[in-house]
Amino acid sequence: MSDITVKDSNGTVLEEGDSVTLTKDLKVKGTSETLKRGTLVKNIRLTSRPGGVCTVNGGSSSRK
Repeated sequence: MSDITVKDSNGTVLEEGDSVTLTKDLKVKGTSETLKRGTLVKNIRLTSRPGGVCTVNGGSSSRK
């Protein structure tokens, strides 16, 4: 992950363990669940895959 820079919608660089607030609804890949705008996502994990992986309420969720 060291060669890829990930930024939020305001241009702030994101790092492992950061907390973010969703600015739009996101469908969770592989389920019918949708994460709603305004949801606080704590302790994010960044991956080299586009779309990434985040931790929500202690569970791991891939997003499209």
